[in-house]
Amino acid sequence: MDTILQFVKLKEKGRIRNLYVMGCLSERYKPELEKEIAEVDKYFGSNDIKSIIETLGYNYRDNLLGERLVTTPRHYAYLKISEGCDRQCSFCAIPLMRGKHRSVHMDNLVHQAKSLAAKGVKELILIAQDLTYYGVDINQKQQLSELLARLSDVEGIGWIRLHYAYPASFPKEVIRMIRDRKNICNYLDIPFQHISDKVLKKMRRSVTSQQTRELIDYFRSEIPDLALRTTLMTGHPGEGEKEYDELVQFVEKVRFDRLGVFTYSEEEDTFGARNFTDEVKEDIKQQRAEQIMEHQRIISEEKNFSKIGRSIKVLIDRKEDQFYVGRTEADSPEVDNEIIIHSSRSLQIGEFYEAKVTDAEEFDLIARI
Repeated sequence: MDTILQFVKLKEKGRIRNLYVMGCLSERYKPELEKEIAEVDKYFGSNDIKSIIETLGYNYRDNLLGERLVTTPRHYAYLKISEGCDRQCSFCAIPLMRGKHRSVHMDNLVHQAKSLAAKGVKELILIAQDLTYYGVDINQKQQLSELLARLSDVEGIGWIRLHYAYPASFPKEVIRMIRDRKNICNYLDIPFQHISDKVLKKMRRSVTSQQTRELIDYFRSEIPDLALRTTLMTGHPGEGEKEYDELVQFVEKVRFDRLGVFTYSEEEDTFGARNFTDEVKEDIKQQRAEQIMEHQRIISEEKNFSKIGRSIKVLIDRKEDQFYVGRTEADSPEVDNEIIIHSSRSLQIGEFYEAKVTDAEEFDLIARI
């Protein structure tokens, strides 16, 4: 809201001519926004790309079909394989804003990948609200592994990374695909949210604590060096001290490579908002989240120091002052660790190199070529 109001001021000063707002907020609250902030020329929902283009005076099909502008650094790009979600998590408003799950046709995705590779993209980061549901709406079966096989055959793509898998009914052939294809990163982002059966049931996650633990054991039996990223939530209705302690013990035992924590917030019209009382105080939610991140800090530090002396493949993202900043296959842009690289020679941004880890910090590595 503050951002919208900042641009309203710019419009009033004549700095911009037209002000448009798009995305989840205007998808969900368009009538209220039109009434409260009438200075905005037009509000668009999450899926109104065609309407936006036509508002700007262009023909959608003639001007946009098959085109893709890379707004990230040119060596990596996000590839959205589906939109929306059919899951019924009690805390989540995404289905209310993004609608039902809709897979992008596989030929389209392969075409996008080839086009991106031709522009110099080396890393594809697959994203969706639920990667593992890919294909079900089109062919009534999970087809993520088939998509991965086709994308990994695209010439020029050095890394393929998977974000936002769902633990319930996880297609195990995906893990075998990660294991067997050299250009698919040993990396999986799979938000578990919690481990207490009581909380998981209230969250409507369709998975039990035992199933979660067995799935993690399976991942690590197939790929021992798999970098496992998860997201957890503190303060969901039903989370008492016992359930929180169970979550802490889970973090300490599993020792995730990457981990993030959110606090529960009641979202209007969700199952949770309609059926549960937001009973955990805000300061307790935050305290619990911070405590888990402190446990994770120690785990991350120990894991990083264990890598000193190892040679590791890195992708160079940028140069800062007298050093370069890169990532390993265990690191996604923006959200994960980085590797600080010292080199006596010039390195090419967007290229792969072998580096030797010489030191470590809590969330970063230090290396030399």
